[in-house]
Amino acid sequence: MVSRIIPVETFDLVIFGGTGDLARRKILPGLFKRFCDGQMPVGSRIIAAARSDLDLSGFQDFVVQAVEDALGTPDADQISGFVDTLDYVTIDALGEEGWADLAAKLPAFDKVRAFYFSVGPSLFEALAERLHKHGLVDTETRIVVEKPFGRDQESAKALNATLRRHFDESQIYRIDHYLGKETVQNLMAVRFGNMLFEPLWNSQYIDHIQISVAEDVGVGGRGAYYDKSGAMRDMVQNHLMQLLCLTAMEPPSFFEPDAVRDEKLKVIRALTPVEPHHIVRGQYTDSSDEVTYREDVGDPRSRTESYIALKCHVSNWRWAGTPFYLRTGKRLKARDSEINVVFKQTPHSIFGPEAGEHHNELRIQLQPDEGINLRVTIKEPGPGGMRLMDVPLDMSFAEALGEDADTPDAYERLIMDVIRGNQTLFMRDDEVEAAWAWTDPIIQGWEARHDVPKPYESFSNGPTDADLLIERDGRNWREIGR
Repeated sequence: MVSRIIPVETFDLVIFGGTGDLARRKILPGLFKRFCDGQMPVGSRIIAAARSDLDLSGFQDFVVQAVEDALGTPDADQISGFVDTLDYVTIDALGEEGWADLAAKLPAFDKVRAFYFSVGPSLFEALAERLHKHGLVDTETRIVVEKPFGRDQESAKALNATLRRHFDESQIYRIDHYLGKETVQNLMAVRFGNMLFEPLWNSQYIDHIQISVAEDVGVGGRGAYYDKSGAMRDMVQNHLMQLLCLTAMEPPSFFEPDAVRDEKLKVIRALTPVEPHHIVRGQYTDSSDEVTYREDVGDPRSRTESYIALKCHVSNWRWAGTPFYLRTGKRLKARDSEINVVFKQTPHSIFGPEAGEHHNELRIQLQPDEGINLRVTIKEPGPGGMRLMDVPLDMSFAEALGEDADTPDAYERLIMDVIRGNQTLFMRDDEVEAAWAWTDPIIQGWEARHDVPKPYESFSNGPTDADLLIERDGRNWREIGR
């Protein structure tokens, strides 16, 4: 099966920070794939703007290498055609160097124009001011901003105010790459496109929900940044929050940007404060020749968490009494991101105690292999009475759509949505601020208590306290990487 390519309008995309790590690993290879699939109309351009003192030829060589590193050796004709769409300008975000050159490359508003701020938030205001000063934006211009969207509610409000001084909210695209994953969007299709699930999607039938994002790598070269953020700020406040919202939200009236985001906002505002005994924080320790978290960040007394598990509740009629268990961590036993919807047991078993206890479970796998798995109960084959077992009804995208199915990367999809002007998969300002309003008291609480993260061995399931968190309720985490 080949995915259907929906054309976009001709565009100019300017990438500030166009020689940075994100551009090299994700943005430029993703745009190359969109070019190869015929989704970049003739006349579209990609203009990188960065501090690096490169000429156009040097930047083109940089892009070719980035594509090779990410995707392997490209087809010669395709990479040659893609390189022809590129341009480059050396620019000073805080000064005037390069801005006249950029303006000369964008003489008319004759196509969609978007600016990707692939830089730190401290440069957002300077870039916004200079874009207006040099007449590079109009009311249809779009900007894309990367996380972090502040480090608390106060800074998030300040950042949003900065952006709103220069752009209307309809022009601002706050990107969270998790929302661009195929399976995340399929979560909405499964819920709202199938009569099978939505009538059961509530506390009457669902026992609990687990949302896990596990990584098998440490903080690596991000130690300085990560130690100031931690798992709560780096992952829970944005990525896991978005997965929670899509899992718990009410059906929107229409599949339109503000209708979807309105329902997500209601979920965030319905989250109850998290009790201290429903929080587990951890730091990875050594395993064989691996360094510890504190060695990775260069602080032997660091109290920043590389792992966190939370038990949360959404206080509305749909979810009353149904807990949501969230966990994420570095240096765990496998790279594994998934949502597990665990249904209640049947109210009465006709098969007797020897048949065992069984329940249905919907597993939505986000990475490394995207797919959906529904566990159902059947009779165990063979004579000797009625013995039950759970088996999967499995749908991996590779199998269902064909081994050659080329599922677009999240950045590919999201950048094309920017060009289309579709904000459905991007966060709104009030959504970001509400998420911080829930997150801040949790962080302030453990700081006031002087909590120290629990140690856990590298490449394990995380701290044992996290197992106790869910086992106290008579439940168990799904094993990471299983």
